Amino acid sequence: MSESTPTAKRYTRSFAVGLALAFTLSALIVAMLARSAHTTDDEFAGAVDLSPLDRAAVYSQGRLKSFDSFADETLSTIAGRRGLSDAPDDFAYLDLMLSPEGYEHTPTVFVKKKVAREPIAAAVRRDGFADETALEAFMETGLIAEQSLRGPEVASLMGRLSRDLLRGSRVVNQVNASIIAQQPGTLADNLRVVPPPADAGKVPWLSVSELMARNQTAGTALAESIEPAVLAELRAHWLTFERSWQGRDAEGASTALASFADTLPLAAPDRYPSRARMAFESWYFKLANFTWIWVLYLLSAALMLMGVAYKWGPARAAGLGFFSAAFALHTIALGWRWWVSGRWPNANMFEAVTTSVWLATFGAIAFELMARRSPFRSLFVLGAAFASMTAMMAAHYIPQLDPGISNMMPILHDLWLYIHTNVIIASYALIAMAASLGVIYILRRCVTGSTSDYARAGGGVLFNAATGRLNKNPHEVRINLGQMLDGASMVLIELSFLLLWAGIIMGAIWADHSWGRPWGWDPKEVFALNTFIVYVVLIHVRLKSRDKGLWTAVLSVIGCGVMVFNWAVINFVI
Repeated sequence: MSESTPTAKRYTRSFAVGLALAFTLSALIVAMLARSAHTTDDEFAGAVDLSPLDRAAVYSQGRLKSFDSFADETLSTIAGRRGLSDAPDDFAYLDLMLSPEGYEHTPTVFVKKKVAREPIAAAVRRDGFADETALEAFMETGLIAEQSLRGPEVASLMGRLSRDLLRGSRVVNQVNASIIAQQPGTLADNLRVVPPPADAGKVPWLSVSELMARNQTAGTALAESIEPAVLAELRAHWLTFERSWQGRDAEGASTALASFADTLPLAAPDRYPSRARMAFESWYFKLANFTWIWVLYLLSAALMLMGVAYKWGPARAAGLGFFSAAFALHTIALGWRWWVSGRWPNANMFEAVTTSVWLATFGAIAFELMARRSPFRSLFVLGAAFASMTAMMAAHYIPQLDPGISNMMPILHDLWLYIHTNVIIASYALIAMAASLGVIYILRRCVTGSTSDYARAGGGVLFNAATGRLNKNPHEVRINLGQMLDGASMVLIELSFLLLWAGIIMGAIWADHSWGRPWGWDPKEVFALNTFIVYVVLIHVRLKSRDKGLWTAVLSVIGCGVMVFNWAVINFVI
């Protein structure tokens, strides 16, 4: 087809419109996130300028991070992923530290497990330390005021729970961690923002409490090793900042904080990280780690589905536009996190989930380029859009998927681990794509009732024939939607089968290299093997079953369920 034909022009115009709409929607979301990062109902919170801290570094858990990401992690420990809903995390951190009296009756202690909230609420009710409205809010949000937990009934309950080492002690430990983390002294001790001199060796940075201490402690002795003029200036600016904050003087606090942040690098210029990197890390968290791009993937999936089901070219083109915009932003997010963390982002569950679907979208685009003039066009992108939408929604809404950036344990710095992990998560992404197409196939079967719609020659052979790689004219290959869905699913299943098997073998090599044993019947190992076994069964059922298309779709969905069980239940429950 010539690019000058009206059909090609309409297709190109629809793609451009979809791309433009996607980026416009993204700009609106970014603007809303940027605004929400600074808006609050508190007049003082809205007036004080904390942006100088975006360029400041905090030493925490063995790495330097932006204050914004540090505050986000701390508030997650205190109040859960939602934080304190009436204030941004950076403001809440400083306010809890400098003006704790304003939070005596504020729900700040988080109880994560809903099953643990009922006995705690009953104990608080017996103590009479909270009214019914506060307890109803606690059951909904998991947040309760610390003073409500000071009664004898709650103390007795916590004592009983602490003796249950399997379940109850976790609740007690989490509540105690929340209470301890929000103490002003703990917040000041953890706020390590002053770099020690270069000749101090590998020591933690100084906290603001050590900076302001006057007695002869180790921290004070280290502080005194800083150039006296710089040390005096830091102390003066912080003291002014504290007094202005406690007096709710927004202008004075803003000015003092800006001066303090500008002076910090002077304590050890050769040790202070790039302020641009700190600002980029801060903005990465302000933009919610880009997990909101699930909206773009959702719109792409809906449009692509209409394009595939009704052979509606403009819908397909617009869906590709949204998908391209989502992939571009997803790539920016991945590269951004890679640069900030200094490593390929696959060290925790959040990174594994978001990176895996990036690999899926990358693979889908490669398939789309190969199949752009065949009946298979749009199918791989459709599966990737559904898989990516689900994964990014999970990363956005599930609290257990912590987006915090941390260092990898030394034992995990192994080439085989990087290879094994990326191969495994790539196979998981392909499994999710195949399951997405399998669900669509099952829904179509429920409507048509046809049992003959499957790829008789196999997924790879049908794909190659349809794309002209078997010395055939692709326009002469006649296949219906059911055969295309089944064929595309089989291509993805075959690839995921190979990658999953290779990933398990590579994992055994890494385990033997790192732990001294290739296989230990660990639950994650077992369920990775279980996922592989489901696909072994699928391949054999495919050979023997008459209704090949239906059983392939059903088993691909079951295999995806086992994979999700391995990622979710094994990691967070078992």
